[in-house]
Amino acid sequence: VPCQQPRRPQVPREDPGLPQPPSSPDLFSFLAPQKDPSEALVIAVTARAIFNLEEEHALFLAKGKDEYVRHQQANQNKPLPPGTAFSFIQAVQHVNEQLLADDPMEQDLFDIIVLSNNSPESGARIINSAKHYGLEISKFCFVSDEDSTQYLKSHHVKLFLSADRTDVCNALRRGVSAALVFQQEVQTSSTQLRVVFDGDAVLFSDETDQVFREKGLEGAVQYERAMEAVPMGEGPLKAFAMRLGKIRKKFSQEKSPIRTYLVTARSGRDMGIRAIKTLREWGLAIDEAFFMDGAPKGPILTQIQPHIFFDDGLHNIQGAQEVGVPSAWVPSQTPRPVTHRRQAETLPAGTPSEAERR
Repeated sequence: VPCQQPRRPQVPREDPGLPQPPSSPDLFSFLAPQKDPSEALVIAVTARAIFNLEEEHALFLAKGKDEYVRHQQANQNKPLPPGTAFSFIQAVQHVNEQLLADDPMEQDLFDIIVLSNNSPESGARIINSAKHYGLEISKFCFVSDEDSTQYLKSHHVKLFLSADRTDVCNALRRGVSAALVFQQEVQTSSTQLRVVFDGDAVLFSDETDQVFREKGLEGAVQYERAMEAVPMGEGPLKAFAMRLGKIRKKFSQEKSPIRTYLVTARSGRDMGIRAIKTLREWGLAIDEAFFMDGAPKGPILTQIQPHIFFDDGLHNIQGAQEVGVPSAWVPSQTPRPVTHRRQAETLPAGTPSEAERR
């Protein structure tokens, strides 16, 4: 794996028969203490998700890789400006600080890694930028033009945020919670980590969405009534939400540095009960739930001011972007026919091209 921690070679002692003193940590253990991936909630982000590399990417497209690398090397000590996921990573780091303040031996922490399609030659600026902002990044992986998602499972990644649609789709196919981050202006002020999930096709499966597309709203309502006692299937972000919920339970309601929300287009009267029963069956506690009955989500998101908002609907992503809410699109893995609502759905401004691999 490209970002395995280097180890100092062991020097043999002159007399192996002599008693050996206990081994001591090496230099790298002090510089980069590693969290236990079996205990930690590992989040992988790409360089373009956490930093604003739009100018550099435009240079890459216009003049090619060699010029891009020269530019990054020449500016390696100039910090990159924050990107869309920057405040989310800062809030995650704040949660770790709270956990360790309560218990210095805590293992159930967030672990952040950067997984980038940059080459190692251009990676120094990314590392220096993370150090400049005091971000606790445990690993940096630079894999050039390879499919970086092949390394997600080996690092026990529970959430992958990328500015590349192909990478996100590959991660979802590998069974890893993933979302596409759009470069945008962000307005977040709270240090409390606030995460907003959509329901169908994000936390839950898209089974009811499929019924809606085939039979319309009335058919979907009838389906939900018939299936009210049956929990919904899991959606692409359920695994991440469950691990986040596990950390959330370590704090009291009043003092928690984490707050989670469900903001769904479902009607509370006709389709809300099954959603609530599903969350209860999973043992997933959500702090606040909003059943919007198809109303725009922008106004309530403005009030919540989340660090990240996950949704499968591009129209909802656009609405969130317009009010400065950091947004992450969860592409559907089920082929969708073009229908009345989705005819108008186009990728929001800031969406990377398919050729973007940085």
